[in-house]
Amino acid sequence: MYGTFFLFMRQDKILNIPAIRRMPTYLHKLLKMQAEGKVNVSSTELAEYMNIELIVVRKDISLTGISGQRRVGYDVNELISYIKKYLGWEKPITAALVGAGSLGTALLGYNDFEHYGFWIEYVFDTSPEKVGQNIYGKTVRHTDTMAEAFAGNPPEIAVICVSNSAAQQIADQLVSLGVKYIWNFANVSLQVPPGVVVQREVIAGGLAMLAVKRKQDRNEKNHLS
Repeated sequence: MYGTFFLFMRQDKILNIPAIRRMPTYLHKLLKMQAEGKVNVSSTELAEYMNIELIVVRKDISLTGISGQRRVGYDVNELISYIKKYLGWEKPITAALVGAGSLGTALLGYNDFEHYGFWIEYVFDTSPEKVGQNIYGKTVRHTDTMAEAFAGNPPEIAVICVSNSAAQQIADQLVSLGVKYIWNFANVSLQVPPGVVVQREVIAGGLAMLAVKRKQDRNEKNHLS
């Protein structure tokens, strides 16, 4: 999950997407160190934890604007604050989740969202078996009640975890209610008007990367044998 969670930023420069995707993992490590009472962290420690080059860590961290101290590193609390600010996570982000099936329920139960200031306030579904249920402290409402639930004040982000066939209709409904940012877990490319941002998560993408690496390793072994 750390590598897939997203953010929205408005700036003139092109976003450094790989660095952004690494930020939650840095944050996860830093939060653990904070809980352990650690005061400082070095770029070397983060590089070893991430299993990446030291220069990559330094470039990533420099994007946040923080300055480290020679032979001391970074103040853990300060670096956490800078990363959250860089990602836009220093203030709570309200969200609605549509689709309380297996994936939607798993997201509701993902405790680390609270570290990112990401709060799912509304949960919707169309299934009679789901509507009215309490899942991780959230009562599931019918999608027909979204306008009533939002009352003219839509959440900042909507998370779509419905079937591929229903995703576009749900997206249209959310956009009509004023939602500007959509995190789409349905395996379909949503069509949205200008000004609406969609982050599509293709879960099989990670599997594809792993499978290709496995294939390459097997080919190399076969070539050597």
